[in-house]
Amino acid sequence: MMIKPKKLERGDKVAIIALSSGSIGEPFMEHQRNLIEKRLNEFGLEVVYTPNALKGIDFIKKNPQARANDLKWAFENDDIKGIICAIGGDDTYRTVPHLLEDEQFINNVKNKPKIFIGYSDATKNHLMFQKIGLMTYYGHAAIVDFGEFAEEMLPYSKHWFEKLFETEPTIEIESSPIWYLERTAFDETVWGKERETRQEENGYEVLNGTGMFRGKLIGGCLESLSDSLTGDRYSDELEIDSKYNLFPSIEELQGKVLFLETSEEKPPSGKVKYYLTNLDNYGVFEAINGVIIGKPQDETHYEGHKEVYKEIIGKHNKPILFNMNFGHAHPKCILPYGAEVIVDCDNKKVTINESLVAEKQVTKK
Repeated sequence: MMIKPKKLERGDKVAIIALSSGSIGEPFMEHQRNLIEKRLNEFGLEVVYTPNALKGIDFIKKNPQARANDLKWAFENDDIKGIICAIGGDDTYRTVPHLLEDEQFINNVKNKPKIFIGYSDATKNHLMFQKIGLMTYYGHAAIVDFGEFAEEMLPYSKHWFEKLFETEPTIEIESSPIWYLERTAFDETVWGKERETRQEENGYEVLNGTGMFRGKLIGGCLESLSDSLTGDRYSDELEIDSKYNLFPSIEELQGKVLFLETSEEKPPSGKVKYYLTNLDNYGVFEAINGVIIGKPQDETHYEGHKEVYKEIIGKHNKPILFNMNFGHAHPKCILPYGAEVIVDCDNKKVTINESLVAEKQVTKK
């Protein structure tokens, strides 16, 4: 049984943390920091930054111990009720040894559970929390979602963050009627300007399977998951991820619903095939009950990705639902690790079969 953190309430304090990239601390980010604080204040939340979060790109890159210390600080601090990743990056795995070898940190996670939310490279942090037993949330990042340059947050993304204040017994994940292009400029010329929008023409697409499938959610960014098995990006990544068993075992994957999405690098279909083949060789697609897949950012390589998913996963005769709103495409919902999801392929309906958060705090000794 996963530990489910308590819902957010107005007046709660949330901490913004830089576990991978330190861009939030750079001077050019001042305007977005103001937006982030304004938007979170509008939810009734008080914003703090972890002790090292604003020390900049160079410091964060060189000091994984400091990043880990920030996460320890957040779980030690009783006033902090939620932790929001600033953004992704590519080397949060370097924090893992400093965390999983610290019994006090592990005990604090179990006895002082808090909402932890982020996506992209935060996949590795989420997998770490799965080992400890805490339900965490693949969703919003501070810079991208709360620091959105438009006059308001993207409505669908805002709607989903509000779910962390509620304890609905079931939640349907509906397809957003519109989606947004990634910005190509980030300076003052685009402050206050709306993103380019597109009408959703495809909705959820069933690439394989009929009927219903269900299971507890596991997954993340496809590139991050593949790197855990290959160490392609950094030479020590495979060693660290293997030592701490960060990638779920076949037993841990058995009967799960896997969620996958691709990054802002917009990998071509051949790359996606390579990443999926790495997961396939490990045995992932034999173990899981089915797969839900996020929209590729800007719908780049949309049709090619569909064909590759059908080729690699479909040969195991596992159901595949494609084009959901999570991850690097805009807008985004929230996927809770370890929560049961029910997918109805015939009606193209996805339901989280439990509340995202707890009404009151339950801890695990």
